[in-house]
Amino acid sequence: MARKLPSLNALYAFEAAARLQSVTQAASELHVTHGAVSRQIKALEGELGKPLFARQGRGLGLTPAGLQLRDATGAAFQQLEDAWSDLRRRRLPSALVLGCQGSILARWVIPRLPRLGLELPDLNLHLVVHEGDFDARMAGLDAALLVGEPPSDDGWLVHTLTTERIGPVVSPRYAGFDALLGRSASSLLDQALLQTSSRPQAWPAWARANGMDSQALTFGASFEHLYYLLEAAVAGLGVAIAPQPLVSEDIAAGRLAAPWGFVETPGCWMLCCRRNDADSRVTRLADWLRRELDATPV
Repeated sequence: MARKLPSLNALYAFEAAARLQSVTQAASELHVTHGAVSRQIKALEGELGKPLFARQGRGLGLTPAGLQLRDATGAAFQQLEDAWSDLRRRRLPSALVLGCQGSILARWVIPRLPRLGLELPDLNLHLVVHEGDFDARMAGLDAALLVGEPPSDDGWLVHTLTTERIGPVVSPRYAGFDALLGRSASSLLDQALLQTSSRPQAWPAWARANGMDSQALTFGASFEHLYYLLEAAVAGLGVAIAPQPLVSEDIAAGRLAAPWGFVETPGCWMLCCRRNDADSRVTRLADWLRRELDATPV
């Protein structure tokens, strides 16, 4: 007997929008347009005959039907994701599955893979993009390379690698580059600063660390991911804020400059795994990552 289910694509779009409480963020996560997600949700509501979302100020709220469907789809997709991750791990039994943010993977991990292969030749890594936090969505990962504040849950084993340091960076191609050189950090209050929605707290934290009023900052273009933000900075579109390890090679090559240096944040670079799934390979990888970060030019 055929299953009486609506479109799985529509359910997938709804689940993302309900979980993120934003159609825009759901579209970004699913790599489709805002309109595509909206059409899928409207199709579900039309088939169901009742609304799933209700406007709450500037945001989205869920109706009782939406809440029920959110819980059902979230649990179902999580179960499918866990099963799929488990099957993939069985296909690669010798690989250490490492998750990390796309920006870190592209700008820091991948350029170091040749050296990792030489220094730890028996460590077979399987790399996946992991943009989440410390939650059930780490299922299928042996470890995650993350930047932020360590989790408080005792169920996590956290290998602290180094303190996070952030600072403004700007390209010599930027129209105002020469005028900024030699000036104090407060000169950035006159700039339309580039920012990323994935780290909205970065600029305010930097301003406070430099004794400035974070409310006085002016922001220009915003980018969904740090990787795109840094590409925009290299292209000379403005001043960006970045973790020091991700821009050290650009600074060394002259593609970017950091005239005001970097400041420490409460966060850190860390390699995390579940305590009850501790793998000796994770400790070896943590030691190697720590050495690489220590060797990063300041």
